[in-house]
Amino acid sequence: MSRLKKLGFIDVHRTTLPVRRRVRSRGIPPALADNEIFYAESVREAARLLGKALSPATLALCDDDAHMFAASLHGMRLRDVSMLHIDLGIAATLDVPAMGPYFAVHMPTNGHAMCTHNGREFEANPIRAVVTSPGMALTMQFAHDSPQLIIRIEQEALARHLTRLMGGSLSRPIVFEPEMDLTTDAAMRWNGAIQLLHAEAFYPDSLVQHGQGIGPLEELLMSTLLLLQPSNYQTQLLLPAEQAGRRVVREALDYIEAHLSQRITMNDIAKSVHMSVRAVQQGFRDELGTSPMLYLRDRRLERAREDLTDAVPSDGVTVTSVAERWGFTHLSSFSVLYRKRWDESPSETLRR
Repeated sequence: MSRLKKLGFIDVHRTTLPVRRRVRSRGIPPALADNEIFYAESVREAARLLGKALSPATLALCDDDAHMFAASLHGMRLRDVSMLHIDLGIAATLDVPAMGPYFAVHMPTNGHAMCTHNGREFEANPIRAVVTSPGMALTMQFAHDSPQLIIRIEQEALARHLTRLMGGSLSRPIVFEPEMDLTTDAAMRWNGAIQLLHAEAFYPDSLVQHGQGIGPLEELLMSTLLLLQPSNYQTQLLLPAEQAGRRVVREALDYIEAHLSQRITMNDIAKSVHMSVRAVQQGFRDELGTSPMLYLRDRRLERAREDLTDAVPSDGVTVTSVAERWGFTHLSSFSVLYRKRWDESPSETLRR
């Protein structure tokens, strides 16, 4: 199995027996053409599987077209960013009572869908996307022949990335404005990031296909969304407070991120920001509620999990090699910390 096919939130193995296709899915990006997750002609089965890929939902069809229903889902995942393509074929209403722990940008590639989300009702079409936020209800009334490309970003990853960009912890959950105008000059940067994702996922010799460059590509997508799409943090992000403590923390976080696989001491971090050890420690306590070395340990645990999740049998990856790569010299201690954080052992993650 390719590392890009390990979605995690839905089983990527064929979910139904081969069936005669009523329709051929339209507009599937070439990068996803061979990554079919499911094809279903049963409304109940399609709703169940869409609920695993998105969030538990109900699906209702127009009675006149019900006999023509055929749904398909294609998808791939980097680490915390996934690209999905959903095609219901005919007019249908998808009702999600509460979105799961992720953000999503729904971009119709044809047709349109009337959407209700975050107190707003508007039409999504090839020039206007829907940006969803976790925990909120979403209703989409799909017109006939209205497939969608969806970029899914896990909530924890985006919050962690925004924390690093701002140099301080978040005081409230991130909430985006639901409408995204894809015709603006600024939106071209988002479109460019999506095209880069397509190219990296499509070409077999790309860096991403070999497990390299995934982090920077995800950071590009997350930064682009945070900077371009209005949210309850956009003003604060574009005009950061120039508090000394926050500036020190932001620079220290950048240093830690750039040297995660190397030996880092408290003195190294302090020297990188031209401040005393005590000042850096105080800044982390004030802005993040933790210490620099605990933050460093947690980030290394997260990178170790990423490596274990990305691994495929042909890589020959072992738990020991991953632990050592990220500075954990005692395997037993690493396993205890890992299980405490994710409620599973490193070897269980590797086998999935």
